[in-house]
Amino acid sequence: MKIGSYTLSAPTILAPMAGVTDLPFRQLCTRLGAGLAVSEMLTSNPKLWHTRKSRLRMNHADEQEPRSVQIAGSEPEQMAGAAQLNQSLGAQIIDINMGCPAKKVCNKAAGSALLKDPALVERILRAVVTAVDIPVTLKIRTGWAPDHRNGRAIAQLAEDAGIAALAVHGRTRACMFKGEVEYDTIADICQSVSIPVVANGDITSPEKAREVLDKTGAQAIMIGRAARGRPWIFREINHYLTHNEHIAPPSPEEAQTLLLSHIRVLHRFYGEQQGVRIARKHVGWYMQSQPAYLAFRKTFNTLETPAGQEDCINRFFDHFFVPEPAQPGTAEAIQRLQL
Repeated sequence: MKIGSYTLSAPTILAPMAGVTDLPFRQLCTRLGAGLAVSEMLTSNPKLWHTRKSRLRMNHADEQEPRSVQIAGSEPEQMAGAAQLNQSLGAQIIDINMGCPAKKVCNKAAGSALLKDPALVERILRAVVTAVDIPVTLKIRTGWAPDHRNGRAIAQLAEDAGIAALAVHGRTRACMFKGEVEYDTIADICQSVSIPVVANGDITSPEKAREVLDKTGAQAIMIGRAARGRPWIFREINHYLTHNEHIAPPSPEEAQTLLLSHIRVLHRFYGEQQGVRIARKHVGWYMQSQPAYLAFRKTFNTLETPAGQEDCINRFFDHFFVPEPAQPGTAEAIQRLQL
């Protein structure tokens, strides 16, 4: 899949998620196979650009190319200014958020709330596309309510405005993350435009990735919540799409190494105090499928130092960790790779 002049290394994209897809997590996911990792949403309000949160979100040091930065807002001029700022800071793709259903975003008439106002959508898209000389992408939902699905019309408007690629979460704003994903609607959107379309929503396994690509005709898939605590899902999907077979899940040793590496980067990136707090949620996602998860979480979330967190993780892997079961056909795949 191409976005402007950039060709993605794989048809798997890490979705932008506030509080999740920070620089350490993006680096980890691209290392494990994501063809693109989109940044956390950055406000277009210049009054907030100097906060510590915004400064960290604008940090793209040592990030794999292409670097995609998502911006959010409802004022065309502010959105254009945010796009220009982030291009100057190293962004190679600007992504516009019109898909977030969160109340704190929609209450400011941003995110998926914008789908109610196609005229404003068009002004924002044209302002941003004109303001920068790098590709601009757009993330939307299928509409703002089940009886107001205008995703097809918004997609056509986006193509006319010069948007380089479109990601579609297959639910309306009103549906949040509940109910069935409308893959048929995504397929209809794919057929209505000539720009690349990325399918998003409830893609949790290699088989589901293949099913969604086949059903929608999308050029790529976007993984959000399923990547939390399982960043290796990208290499699993990539391998399955290429070879139609499963690869083994991480061994306990690899899972332990990846987890420890992740939290060490979090500690350095955010500083000890904030890094420890942020590590708690990420470690919780890694461990949530473990039988001893509740007891582990009760202890882990009381720890206040990086060393304490590392020691707790090591003790858990030494005594309680249960490996993820291999999928059917994994042994045969490993044997073929070893021949």
